[in-house]
Amino acid sequence: MQAEPHDWLDNDAGPVVRPYAMTQGRVAPEGGEFDLVAFVVATAGEDPEGGPLHPEHHAIVAASWEPISVVELASALDLSIGVIRVLLGDLRSAGLISLYEPPAASQPHDVDVLKAVVNGLRAL
Repeated sequence: MQAEPHDWLDNDAGPVVRPYAMTQGRVAPEGGEFDLVAFVVATAGEDPEGGPLHPEHHAIVAASWEPISVVELASALDLSIGVIRVLLGDLRSAGLISLYEPPAASQPHDVDVLKAVVNGLRAL
C-alpha cells in the first residue's frame, strides 16, 4: 500500500516547513534585539533544562563553535534572518550561545564624521 502525498512534502525540495512553524509564531527574539553583524559563539552543546532542542537549534549550535556573524549563520543554514533571530534568542536564553556585538554597532554614530563624509561626497 502506497502512502498518499502530503501538502507539506514537495517531491523536488523535500519537506517544506514554514518559518512561523520553526519559531512557533514568534517574531521577536527573547531577551531583546541584536545587530546583524553580531558574532555568535556556542558555549555548550547540551540540551537545556527546558526541553530538547529542535533540529534548527542544533544546527545553529554546531555552526557556531567558531565565531560567526548572524548574517553568515542565516546564509549558511539557509534560514531567514527573522527565524535566525528568534532561534538565537532561544539559545541565548538557554545559555547555549553568546552574542558579541562589535563596538561600532552598539555606539551611536558620530555626527561630525557623517557630515565630513557627506561633504566629501559632494566635493566629488
